[in-house]
Amino acid sequence: MSFSKTLEHPVESDFEIKKSRFIGRIESIYSQEEGLAKVAALWQQHPEARHVCYAMLVNGQVRQSDDGEPSGTAARPMLNVLQHKGLDNVLATVVRYFGGIKLGAGGLVRAYSQAISDPLNTAELIEVRPQSTAVIHFQYEHESLVRHLADQYGVNLDVQYAQRVTAQVTGETECLEQFLEMTNSQLRGELIQDSAEQTF
Repeated sequence: MSFSKTLEHPVESDFEIKKSRFIGRIESIYSQEEGLAKVAALWQQHPEARHVCYAMLVNGQVRQSDDGEPSGTAARPMLNVLQHKGLDNVLATVVRYFGGIKLGAGGLVRAYSQAISDPLNTAELIEVRPQSTAVIHFQYEHESLVRHLADQYGVNLDVQYAQRVTAQVTGETECLEQFLEMTNSQLRGELIQDSAEQTF
């Protein structure tokens, strides 16, 4: 069973290097839109900051910004820390208040890495198993079999009745795929599937 990890609760860091203040935060998210909204909120909370850099991973997809820092000195080191920890569905942000003394590329890489790696050392991590949903249709006489297979594969059915039975099926992506394959096989191809999508 494939899974990734994310944070149970947000964690933060706050330190100074050569008069520059770095405020790091790592938290779980489930969409890029949610992550971008949190970055925008940080700008509102820290209007005097020089940079708000971020790296996010959502279902394995990366989005990042150095926000004016030299390319590769902020978001990339932050992302490296997240990937090294095997995290997904997570947003890392670092707010920097510039203190007037340049740190150089190497100093920036170390500072942005530290802002994320230090709080992760004490973070409580949880497993994230991808979830999916699908809509299926079948004849009434097959309902008991479909319910039995749903129990067997650990997926949930939300059933509605009309000329035939319609069910929204939700569960872990891998279990859902196995359920659909087995159900279609047991019904000899009579199962009709409208849609299937990963929810997170």
